[in-house]
Amino acid sequence: MLRALALALRLTEDERDHLYRVAGVAAPGPGVVPQHITPGVQRLVDRLGDVPLAVFSATHDILLWNPLWAALTGDPSSRVGLERNLVWRHFTSGHDGVEYSAEHEEEFASDLVADLRAAVGRYPRDTSLTQLVARLRATSPDFERRWAQARVAEHRSSRKTMTRTVVGPITVDCDVLTVPGGDLRIVVYTVAPGSGDEARLDLLRVAGLQALETTP
Repeated sequence: MLRALALALRLTEDERDHLYRVAGVAAPGPGVVPQHITPGVQRLVDRLGDVPLAVFSATHDILLWNPLWAALTGDPSSRVGLERNLVWRHFTSGHDGVEYSAEHEEEFASDLVADLRAAVGRYPRDTSLTQLVARLRATSPDFERRWAQARVAEHRSSRKTMTRTVVGPITVDCDVLTVPGGDLRIVVYTVAPGSGDEARLDLLRVAGLQALETTP
């Protein structure tokens, strides 16, 4: 609740820590995965409303997204708990509604596991992260196999097709930007200029967002 309040008020990290202290709660320490959205990142999300964009933690929990992201990928606000974690959903539910090549699927799955392993090294005191890894290892044989490989992630640009939008399939290019000092990932989807995908994304800005607004 305090994290949500800090986000709504667009507090800086110092202001967030003061809020926690006033509430009698210890502020997140250095051994815990950062989830604080700075005012600058919030403004970036606000300004880039013409492209689908979301902010993830170092463990791939989705923290913030713009309306076009929700229209393209499905509304994250309808998910709770582990269902908001990209790694958990990928290894337990697959990637229904998203199509990409077999080569990319292999690279993407391996990079997700490597990212999580790196996060464990940086945030050894984060009990939620420890529990996530334990549940993934117990639930997904594929995750367990990749976890044992102990590889290092190599972030790449990628291309995928979102197949369940209200305007039809849209092929997007995906790029990941890292926020300095905050260990957050800003994921941005773009489309080729002048393409049919650009036309469908333009249509989605209207049709898709209206559908979200009328969903009870």
